[in-house]
Formats: sequence, structure tokens, C-alpha cells
Amino acid sequence: MPEVRATQPENSITMQDPATFAEVKMDFPIAAGPFEPTWESIAKNYPGTPAWLREAKFGIWVHFGPQAEGRSGDWYARKIYQPGTTAYANHVRDFGPPSQTGYMDVLHAWNPTKLDPAGLVKLYDEAGAKFLIVQGVHHDNFDNWNSKYQPWNSVNVGPHRDLLGEWSKAAHGAHMRFGVAFHHEYTWWWYQPAFGSDTTGPDAGKPYDAARLTLADGKGKWWEGLDPRLLYGIDLRAYKDVANVQYRPEKGIFQDHLDYAHWYTTRWSLRIMDVIHKYDPDFIYTDGDSSGPFSGDKTGTGYKCDCVQRVIADFYNHTLATRGKVDTFSIIKFHHAANGIVSTVESKYPKDIKTDQDWIGENAAGDWFYKPDIVYSSRALELYLLEEVSRDGSYAVNIPISPEGAIDPGAATMLREMGVWMRINGEAIYGSHAWKRFGEGPLDANGKQRLLPTGALNKPQAEYHFTTSDFRFTVGKDGSLYAFVLEKPKPGEILKITSLASPDKPITSVKLLGSSATVAFKLAADGLEIIMPQHLPEQDVLGFRIQ
Repeated sequence: MPEVRATQPENSITMQDPATFAEVKMDFPIAAGPFEPTWESIAKNYPGTPAWLREAKFGIWVHFGPQAEGRSGDWYARKIYQPGTTAYANHVRDFGPPSQTGYMDVLHAWNPTKLDPAGLVKLYDEAGAKFLIVQGVHHDNFDNWNSKYQPWNSVNVGPHRDLLGEWSKAAHGAHMRFGVAFHHEYTWWWYQPAFGSDTTGPDAGKPYDAARLTLADGKGKWWEGLDPRLLYGIDLRAYKDVANVQYRPEKGIFQDHLDYAHWYTTRWSLRIMDVIHKYDPDFIYTDGDSSGPFSGDKTGTGYKCDCVQRVIADFYNHTLATRGKVDTFSIIKFHHAANGIVSTVESKYPKDIKTDQDWIGENAAGDWFYKPDIVYSSRALELYLLEEVSRDGSYAVNIPISPEGAIDPGAATMLREMGVWMRINGEAIYGSHAWKRFGEGPLDANGKQRLLPTGALNKPQAEYHFTTSDFRFTVGKDGSLYAFVLEKPKPGEILKITSLASPDKPITSVKLLGSSATVAFKLAADGLEIIMPQHLPEQDVLGFRIQ
């Protein structure tokens, strides 16, 4: 780490406008090959998103790490330094005030002895999932693998296990595709509350651990040899819009810390490349709400450089050298449509069918990190999947894992029920693409089409009801049209799909998936009428194959 200037008064420096800062061309080495570290070279040489993503369609997000220890949901490592939050209260209750016991002590305590990646992957496979997104490192800057560049990792601290290695082995053993997510771009501004102190109460004015501990302070303690700066970063609260921002800065360059910024972004890159070359993932994932990491804008605040282009070029050159072809991809949230880049849509779905780029819808059951009292519902999970795939996306759901390394019994039941549903309806999901419209149904009280509530899967989704006139559509690999009725009809009820009032081709058959009963149907002037048989499958969300 380069020397940094003495800490300046809080909110005393205006960050440089990124529009006036030229993008820095990084110089760390990458794997040799045809992919050069430019968007033009990546787009030119990339053969297209591998077919396996469309074939897979459904995956599991393993958003797991030491922040689960707080049982407080997402962003625990930041919120324990923000009095008034649930995480702060839970941390004081379980560990003590952060002026005495900070997040590094949580890392030391974390030991998920019940974590069994092979057993969980077996359950995910039974649920019908075909790929995993595994947390490599979150905003807390703790690497869940035997990291070459970050000593604060799961082999050195906490469980003393190569967690990413275990997930990789389990996924490959189940012939499941495996990607790794990296969220450590945020760290340097995200951790700034850890350099503060309580403003009221018995610990008012007492610095939190990030503000007071140094490498020398670890001598003779469990963390001897571990520099707290490599976990928390450095105090950057002198920059306006950094210290007290609720979510993230709007934009800016840390112009008084350019040497540090260059070091920070190089290290960010080398850690991802370490995973690429150790574990050979099928895709990599970078988090953020900017156009890409280190853009100088939004979550990319702080520096503006081409490190992500270098990382992706290294990834694709490595894939080509080791596999003989590039059947991998890179996820950059909010990046414009470009060959070589896949996007995600977090906790919502596009307004309509989205075919301008390949994308994965993603959300969590309950929260991104574990918290209690989650309502698990296989019906809600099936409906959310349909909202995504009917718009031409894939879908990954996070199943929160407890601090001990287990999932809740309700989550296990939900996944097993999902597996039953997928075995019946998978022909409409795997390898499918969108029809000419994603769905139909009566308008709600606001004059809008009914949609499953967005956000994390929980009670609102479990209790939401559609009508038997609400449908979602997909087209299967064989060209068959599939229609899912989103509220379970009664035996003998007549359904009507108005989108098929004037079908492109004659309708010759209608099959109720999961049933051997003959389905009567009639093409009327205002749509296709389907008469439900007297005996229906047990599942709540029913699908029809229409040929």
C-alpha cells in the first residue's frame, strides 16, 4: 500500500468531476491471447453468449459469507457502525459496542461448521437449478477463498476453509455451471462509517476499530500480522458525499489519493484474476449500479480506469487457453448491451420482453444475507421465475444460509417443491425464449397489468393473488407455445387466452402439463377457450403446452 496523506477534516474536499479525469490505462499483466483490454477487442473476438445459459435458465445465488453472522440481512458489516440500524443493535447485543468489538472480531468468530456445499448443491440440483452464482467477496472485503492478494480470507481467518474451492468442487461434481461474484469495488467508500464513532450514549466519541487499530496493535493477538487497513481501507471522509451518504456517492474522483487509487484498483483486479486462474469459473460477476467498475460514477466512484476490461480480456484469454474455446461470460450490471457482457436485473423485472442483451434476473428469499422469520413459498418462487423467463431472461434466487452454514427447513421444503414443479414444467423453462408478449391479464385498480410484487421473496409474494385470466408465456425449444395460468383454476372452469384470438397457425392440441387428462379447447372470436379437466395436478401454478 502506498503512503497516503494525513487525514483531512471531514467533508473538506470536493471530489474531482470524473468528466474532467482521463481514464487511466492500467498496466498489470494479463493472460496472452486475442482478447486485448479494450471493449472493441472484446466485442470483436467474443463468439457470443454460450448457449448453456439459455438452456440452464434457473440457478441458485449463494450469497454467503461472514456477514451472515449478524443475522441482520444485507450490509451488516457497514451498518454495525451506523447507530439506529437493526444491525447496530444486534451487534451490540451479540458482540458489544463497535468501539470495542468491530467487524474484524466478527470475522474471527465466524465458523459455519454445518456448511456442506456438496449437500446443498445436491438439493439445488433436485430443485432444478442448473447454475450457481457464488459469493467470492462482498463489500466487506473478505475473500471466501485461499486468496493470494488478500490475507483477510476464509483460510486465514474464521472457518479456516477454502469455501470457494468447496463450492467449485461441489458444482463440478454435480455437472452444474459455476460463477463467482465480486462486490469489493464498493469497499473503499462503503466502509467509511467504520472510521467514525457513536455520537451519543456511553461510547460517544470513542473511535470505532477501523479508526484506531494499526498493524502494530495486532502483536500478540489473534490478528497478529493482519493489517486492518487491508480490510477496512483508509479514512476518506474528507471527501464530500462520502462520510454520511446513505447508499453511495453520486460521482467523483479521489484526486488527493491517486497513488492509493491505482494500488486499490490493481489489487481489486488481481483478486478476481486469482479466482479465474485457480478455479476456472464459467462466469464472473461484478456488482454495482454504474456502467462498470471504476467509472467514476455512482458505485464506481473514486477512480476511472480500464481495469475491468483488462480482467475480462484475461478471463477470456485464459478460457481459450484452458478449454480451447470461450464458453464463459462476464456479468457487469447496468453495462450497455455489448458482445461479451451479460447483465442482471436485481429484485425486479423489465417492463417488457428484453432481448437487446442476455440477462439474469436475481433476487433473494428474504434478504441477501441471513435474517430470521422469512416466509418461504414455492408458489412465489415459481411465479417469480415465470415473470423473468417470460421476458426472455434467466433467473437466480438467493437462499440465505445461516451463520452456522445451514438453510432453514422452510427453504429446503420450498426447493424440493420447486423441483417437483420443474420436473413437470421444465420443458417450458429450459432453453425457452420469449413469445411475442410476456403475458396478459385484466388491469388492476390503477389501470396496469397485474405483476407479482418485486423485491425479495417473502410474505408479500407468498400472499399475492392473480386471477385465472392472468397468464405468462414462453416458447419451448421445439417451438411449442406454453401458457401458465397464475392463479389455480377450479375443475371444469373455462379459461380464455385473449392473445390467441387470431393465432399465427391453427391450434391442434392443448396439453395440461402434469396431467394425462384430455383437455377440451375451442378457438372463439375473442380468444382460446380451455376447459379445465375435473382432476387437476397438485401444483398451484399450472402450465399448458399449445401446439
